[in-house]
Amino acid sequence: MSKTGVWIIGARGGVATTALVGALALREGLTSETGLITSTALFEGVPLTAVGDLVFGGHDIRSTPLPDCAREIAAATGTFPPALLDRLEAPLRAIDGNVRPGVLFRSGDAIDSIADEEAVPRATEPAATIERIAADLREFRAANGLERLVVVNLASTEPRPPAHPAHEDASALDSALRSDDPEPFIASSLYALAAAEVGAAFLNFTPSPGALLPSIAARLRAAGVPFAGSDGKTGETLVKSALAPMFRYRNLKVLSWQGYNMLGDRDGQVLAHEENRAAKVESKDNLLHESLGYPLHSKVSIDYVPSLDDWKTAWDFIHFEGFLGVRMSLQFTWQGCDSVLAAPLVLDLVRLLDLALRRGEAGACDHLALFFKSPHGQREHDLHRQFQALAEYTERLRTGDSRH
Repeated sequence: MSKTGVWIIGARGGVATTALVGALALREGLTSETGLITSTALFEGVPLTAVGDLVFGGHDIRSTPLPDCAREIAAATGTFPPALLDRLEAPLRAIDGNVRPGVLFRSGDAIDSIADEEAVPRATEPAATIERIAADLREFRAANGLERLVVVNLASTEPRPPAHPAHEDASALDSALRSDDPEPFIASSLYALAAAEVGAAFLNFTPSPGALLPSIAARLRAAGVPFAGSDGKTGETLVKSALAPMFRYRNLKVLSWQGYNMLGDRDGQVLAHEENRAAKVESKDNLLHESLGYPLHSKVSIDYVPSLDDWKTAWDFIHFEGFLGVRMSLQFTWQGCDSVLAAPLVLDLVRLLDLALRRGEAGACDHLALFFKSPHGQREHDLHRQFQALAEYTERLRTGDSRH
């Protein structure tokens, strides 16, 4: 049977560690498939690779071994029972043996501050760095006898790179790489280009805008590989994408939608920096204007609250107008463990990108918009319509329709 590898950028982070613990627990029959969309009836008869058959490796800018990362998360959040981590100690150590030093490349002070700089060399030359990443990917594929590879960006949110012609134009991109001009690139750009270099599918689960710039998306498409992104839709924005269509369906006019988010952990620590937070806020706020189709007051605030660790709290206030101009309001509070919400979506997306790669699909996977706050190249944010698009895709697979 052919084997699929999963290479995670940020392999020792909270979401990655939770996904790895979950995948291993599923392999050992120690947990249920709750939270996995690909385990629902929607995918009955669709030939997906089993989560337990995936082979994992990755890059990270921290050197803490994976079993220790998992125990740190368990102590902070209580999400992993100690007995489960005892059972999974050996397989987590085996995956940790596949983790290589990551890339520090113009990703900003916030990300630099969480890196083990003694273990992670600082890169300055884009072309050589892409080749270094690609060499790690090739070694992983060869050592594990892998037929297919999915590269997953789960690293901390980067700031937006300064505008540059290489972001839009393929020839300008090639020129920048030949001249080793670092200006157009940040670390996520180099990871995506390395994925294209080795023919791997690419998933940008983060808001990092450098990962799927137009020229980089074109490079992935030209390499004949599928990709998807950006910014996994796990909490407050998931609720927004379900609620905003409700107001549109009922012809109720939303006047204001104010959101406030509190989170801890390294994600919150990085987002406490304005240049990193800006990319995240933009991703969370775009949905309302495009879903409702008219201007309104909206604002998303994010604050770092260290004591919350990975337990994220979001409060939203919606002010709307109904019949006879009467103004009313709706409020909701979302409290959830961010990594536990994100991890099953990562595993879902890996399975679906692996399937797309096996089927020879190339370019943006439009049917995966359901999973993202900012689905690449799309303006449809209605959760119900996004789910329907995914259902239509699975139906085509079941009926043998070859349209991609």
